[in-house]
Amino acid sequence: MTDTTANADANPDTVADPTADPRKLVVLDMAGTTVADGGLVERAFERAAERLGVTPGTPDHEEKLRYVRDTMGESKISVFRHLFGSEESAQRANAAFEEAYGDLVDGGLVAPLPGAREAIEELRADGRTVVLTTGFARVTQDAILDALGWRDLADLTLCPADAGGRGRPYPDMVLAAFLRTGAVADVADIVVAGDTAYDMLSGRRAGAGLVAGVLTGAHDRSALAGHGATHVLGSVAELPAVLAAARPAHRAEPA
Repeated sequence: MTDTTANADANPDTVADPTADPRKLVVLDMAGTTVADGGLVERAFERAAERLGVTPGTPDHEEKLRYVRDTMGESKISVFRHLFGSEESAQRANAAFEEAYGDLVDGGLVAPLPGAREAIEELRADGRTVVLTTGFARVTQDAILDALGWRDLADLTLCPADAGGRGRPYPDMVLAAFLRTGAVADVADIVVAGDTAYDMLSGRRAGAGLVAGVLTGAHDRSALAGHGATHVLGSVAELPAVLAAARPAHRAEPA
C-alpha cells in the first residue's frame, strides 16, 4: 500500500493544463460501497449485545438493533457510546463487536461488490489517488483488506483512529485523506462516495465537490439525496465513467 504525498517543491508559477481534471482524490467507503458484507454488522452487533446482557428478541434488543441500522456508516464506538452509556460498557461492546465481526470475516463472509475492484484500478490508472475509509477499528479494516487481498489496492486506507478518533458524520477522515495524500490543492476537488447518509454528510462537511451516494448498501436514494449527495449511482462501478463524463470547468488560478 502506497501512502501518496504531494510534491512540496512544485513550482507555484506553473500554469495548470486547462483541460486537466483536478479531481485527483477519491475517498471511498468500504462496507456497502466497495465491499459486500451480507449484513455482518447486524450479526456482529447481536453477538456483542448479548455479551452485555441484551437478550435477543426483547424490546431493548430490537430498539438497539434499529439504532444500529439507522446509524450505518457512523464510527462503531460512537454508536456503542450512545447505546450503552458509560465509556467502559461502550468499549466492552466495541471490543466484542470487532471480535465477532473479525470472526465472520475470517469465515469468508465478505466479498468485493461487483465492479468495485475494477473501478478502483481504473481510477488509479487515470492518475487519481484512491483512499478507502471505514467506521470500523483498524484491526477490523485490516481483516477485511486481508480477506479480499486488497492490501495494495488503494493508495491509503483510513479508520477513525487515523483521523483523531472521530468517524462519520464528521469530516475528519476525508480531511485526513486530503492532508495525508496532498493529491489535490482544494477540498472542492475531492470526490467522496458511500452508501449511507453519514457518508454524504461527511463529504459535504469536508467541502468535497462531488459526493456520490451508491445504492448497494444501507440507505436508499431519498436518504442519500436528502443528506447532500450530488450524484446517486447504482454502484461504485459507475464512478469512473461519471468522473470522465463530468469534467469540471477550468478554474482560474490566482496570479
